Amino acid sequence: MGGVTNPLAPLELPPTPQDWTDWLRTRVDHDLAEAARLRDRLRTLGRNAPGGDGSSGTPEQHRNQVLGTWNELYRTLRGISALTNLVVNVHPEAATREVGEEAERRISELYTALGQDELLYRALRQVPTDDVDETTRRMVELELRDFKRAGVDADRATRERLVQLSKELTELGQEFDRRIRDDVRSITIDASRLGGLPQDWIDAHQPDENGQVTITTDYPDLLPFTTFAQDREARLALSTVSLQRGWPDNQATLAAMIERRNERARLLGYPDWADYDAEVKMIGEGEAIAAFIDDVVAKARPAAEADRELLLRRLREDHPDVDTVYNTDASYYTELIRREQHGVDSQHVRSYFSFPQVRDGLLDVTGKLFGMTWTPRPDAPLWHEDVTAYDVDVDGETIGRMYLDLHPRDNKFKHAAQFDLVAGIEGRQLAEGVLVCNLPTGLMEHNQVVTLFHEFGHLVHHLLAGRQRWVRDAGITTEWDFVEAPSQMLEEWAWDAAVLRTFARNAEGEPIPTELVTKMRAASDVAKAWRATVQMFYASLSYYFHHAPQPDLDAQHRELMARYNIADLLPDTHMHTSFGHLHGYSSAYYTYMWSLVIAKDLYSAFDHDDPFDLETARRYRDKVLAPGGSRDAAELVEDFLGRPYTTDAFTAWLAE
Repeated sequence: MGGVTNPLAPLELPPTPQDWTDWLRTRVDHDLAEAARLRDRLRTLGRNAPGGDGSSGTPEQHRNQVLGTWNELYRTLRGISALTNLVVNVHPEAATREVGEEAERRISELYTALGQDELLYRALRQVPTDDVDETTRRMVELELRDFKRAGVDADRATRERLVQLSKELTELGQEFDRRIRDDVRSITIDASRLGGLPQDWIDAHQPDENGQVTITTDYPDLLPFTTFAQDREARLALSTVSLQRGWPDNQATLAAMIERRNERARLLGYPDWADYDAEVKMIGEGEAIAAFIDDVVAKARPAAEADRELLLRRLREDHPDVDTVYNTDASYYTELIRREQHGVDSQHVRSYFSFPQVRDGLLDVTGKLFGMTWTPRPDAPLWHEDVTAYDVDVDGETIGRMYLDLHPRDNKFKHAAQFDLVAGIEGRQLAEGVLVCNLPTGLMEHNQVVTLFHEFGHLVHHLLAGRQRWVRDAGITTEWDFVEAPSQMLEEWAWDAAVLRTFARNAEGEPIPTELVTKMRAASDVAKAWRATVQMFYASLSYYFHHAPQPDLDAQHRELMARYNIADLLPDTHMHTSFGHLHGYSSAYYTYMWSLVIAKDLYSAFDHDDPFDLETARRYRDKVLAPGGSRDAAELVEDFLGRPYTTDAFTAWLAE
């Protein structure tokens, strides 16, 4: 399965996890020193007009010097930024994570200083772009825009305050994430209260000498328990402690992050952070976020109200006096209704999805779709024994390496995400990415299979977009409210019977029946509108916390819950203190639903009767994924679809 020889080699990692601390410290020092050298070279070029003393030759030669040095500077910084971000989130050694956090602060300070460096701005501004290719012209224009957004033309006092704000925001974000990552809570209940849970889950949770079982808030415990446990009191207890993670300390940290973001935005001439952040996204302005949230909620609310009545009726069959429906109730009763009304038993469904088969099937499916091969590299140095490495080829050419870190452990990132490791630059370095999840090693829920397809979509995007000239365009560097669209579209293949039957087999080796997948698809519509309103509630938190923050974020949380969410608020919970997207996505959580609108339209171009419609898949690969950030997202979509994207497919899906 190996590809053709490629002179570029993957990043050489330390041989054992214990070797990472000193290696990372040395690597950071080296790369930051190299970045400083390249910065100084650009400053020299910025001081000298083309053809003058200190510059080299013609304007064209000067331009090549500036852009070449510029690319190398940001290649170096992006590489060390990606490496330290990965280390902080996945490395098992506390000392190594601490080195990574300190490095993140140093890197952030340098990025801030570069964004305000007038000589760098001058060097780039004097580059002529009237006779360059469109990709280069666009890159220069966007970099100049980012200088403005960093405050390069602000007065000295403002620039100094922006530097301080950037430093504080880095530290606050690290605090916020660290508490979420480290705050694993649990409940302890009698083993007799495990009724309804899968037998393999029960077998993995043996009672202690007192007959008690401890259940944690980590996903492999939390998700099956809230989906299958018949004991409502226990489900609510586990959900409550899960929604208390980060409380109370992260409340103050979050408030401080929001305050400093908004101060930064106002210093730069924007009304608030949401408006500042939206400027560089497809949506364009903060007010459009509010309008989008309201529009989706208006479309979904009638059906969501019907979903609530459906759930409440079934809930009252077990608990006649109940008037509230919590999200954790929805998890359990959605599953129950699917089983009772659609004949879909998720415990039966999961018998077809053992982790090794799902992983291998995912690689086979995506490899066939996109012309990719994945060659295992058992000799690759890794940061943990659970991690696996693969070399990646496309149509016979080696384009990079991927790492799969898919199972939970202490002090690891608690959700699911694709992390960059190396940005692919044509002729300079291979793309490398890391998929980080918290999946069971045994049987998987089908929704976990969907999650794995989703996150792998990000990894495929990063790898395929790794043959760019400019580091700014490499990998997933489109507008941030588009980045979820390719991964959401890949979820469709996790619902196709023909696809699933290639790898979903039970212990007897029997493939999942097509009729069962048909029922699963029908059952997936149960409470679909409810789930849409929940997502838009999350988006409202993300937006309004930044657009109009209240002194008491807890009170604002309750107010937005009542306004947007169909679910009732579980007492004594503070979901926002463990809502990690409030750091990474800040005011832009709306992007998940925005991207879903585009994903539904992208999928409309495929032959739904042929999941291996390779002609369309390869065209999609080349027109949407491979260009990375070299063109605006709307242009990529229009080039693929042959028309501008519309909301028609999304609206039809929501109404189904």
